[in-house]
Amino acid sequence: MNIAIDITPLKTEHGRRGVGVYTNNLIKSLGQYEKKHSYSFFTRGQKIPKNADIVHYPYFDPFFLTLPIIKAKPTVVTVHDVIPLVFPAKFPAGLRGNLKWQIQKLSLLGIRRVITDSESSKKDISKITGFDANRIDVVYLAPDPIFKPLRREKRTNPYVLYVGDVNWNKNVPGLLRAFVRVSNYGLKLVGGAFTDVGLRETKEINGLIRALDLEQKVTKVGYVTNEDLVGLYNGAAVLVQPSFYEGFGLPVLEAMACGCPVVSTDNSSLSEIAGPAVRVTTDPMSVADGIQTAIKERHILVRKGFEWVQKFTWKKVAAETVQTYEKA
Repeated sequence: MNIAIDITPLKTEHGRRGVGVYTNNLIKSLGQYEKKHSYSFFTRGQKIPKNADIVHYPYFDPFFLTLPIIKAKPTVVTVHDVIPLVFPAKFPAGLRGNLKWQIQKLSLLGIRRVITDSESSKKDISKITGFDANRIDVVYLAPDPIFKPLRREKRTNPYVLYVGDVNWNKNVPGLLRAFVRVSNYGLKLVGGAFTDVGLRETKEINGLIRALDLEQKVTKVGYVTNEDLVGLYNGAAVLVQPSFYEGFGLPVLEAMACGCPVVSTDNSSLSEIAGPAVRVTTDPMSVADGIQTAIKERHILVRKGFEWVQKFTWKKVAAETVQTYEKA
């Protein structure tokens, strides 16, 4: 078969974000591990290659028209999550957004199969869109091979690490309230949104940092390359994933691959992928206790994390994605 893949995310600002990273790693792993098929590429506005047997859109946005209504070929779509639709009060779409969602939902019902990142997301997609759950395939993501332990000197200026966005579901305010109870450590916040002072969520986070008197302990690192992120994971005492809800939670696996202990809330997709992480609730006291536990049990958690993360590889992602193409 020839599979035509829409690589639009690689040509936009999404290229260095989650959907772009997914698209790039998928293309590389398919080319490396699944050579029995051929692959061609196109971007939005271009014609789909005539020799395509399957078309794959590796991204989906409920509030933007990313899918064609009419499908010339059997079509597969990756829907990473539908969190804004699970919590509509927290992610108001407005009149235009809701109209586009109705069009996107109609378009989604006309495809052959959906790929998603977790059983949690599969349930949400089926419930909210009405798409047949039997045609939704769960393909767990994997950390990029660049994430690995580095030889390093003894840690100085130990810090707790958070990697991600500032959206409501990430629960960054809860992390800050938990961090008040953590002594002798700094907190590094990694993600481009932390240095975007125009964002409402960032303004609220900055205000809370001041209100909690954490300005000397919190560093807003902002966006970093994967190469720099490897170093941050390796130098951290612990990674904290305090989310209310996740479609996957890739930093959990990236941290484990680098030998960094993880504290994770035990909900949504995180319950599926967090493995030996210290499991906590979203309550700040629980998160604070989890951080202290992870620091004390570091060596055990590092060993168990290495064992767990071996289950998640891009070779496996490629193989399971091809199975979906073949079903379609």
